[in-house]
Amino acid sequence: MLVLSSSPFTITFYHTKPFSSNSLNLHHSFPRPLSPSSSLCLSAQRIFTNSFTCALTHSPSQKYVYPDPIPQFAESESQKFKVELFQKLSEDVDEFGDDLDEVVAVCTQIFSEFLHKDYGGPGTLLVEPFTDMMVALKKKKLPGAALAARSSLLWAQKYVDKDWDVLNSTLK
Repeated sequence: MLVLSSSPFTITFYHTKPFSSNSLNLHHSFPRPLSPSSSLCLSAQRIFTNSFTCALTHSPSQKYVYPDPIPQFAESESQKFKVELFQKLSEDVDEFGDDLDEVVAVCTQIFSEFLHKDYGGPGTLLVEPFTDMMVALKKKKLPGAALAARSSLLWAQKYVDKDWDVLNSTLK
């Protein structure tokens, strides 16, 4: 069974008999025209033992604004990153040889720029700085570009958001 009406819009599906476990009621209404930036919300509630009602309604889009980067955090995290990346990559002496310091310096510079300009807390850690690291290392013909970029990314995923949360919990 399918029921349609202009406003509110209702669709009812029945498998074999009304209120079977396969029934679904959808209610849809828009109080004003949708704009390109609008969004839809879907909510469901049980109305009978074997039936659900889903209401699709218009709501203004809600955007979360991330905090601005914190220079002190960027500085301390960059230093921590530099030390720990150096320790990690120095385990692979055959790969980096005499270029280890320069590889770490390139990765640290790119990571620091990202933290100063773009990192605003959990949810803002991007992949771009790590791909930029690999490209920059390859462009300078430094060894272990993929290994250094991957190690940097894994370190950042493990520590950056946690360190941000620790810093912000102490500021409150």
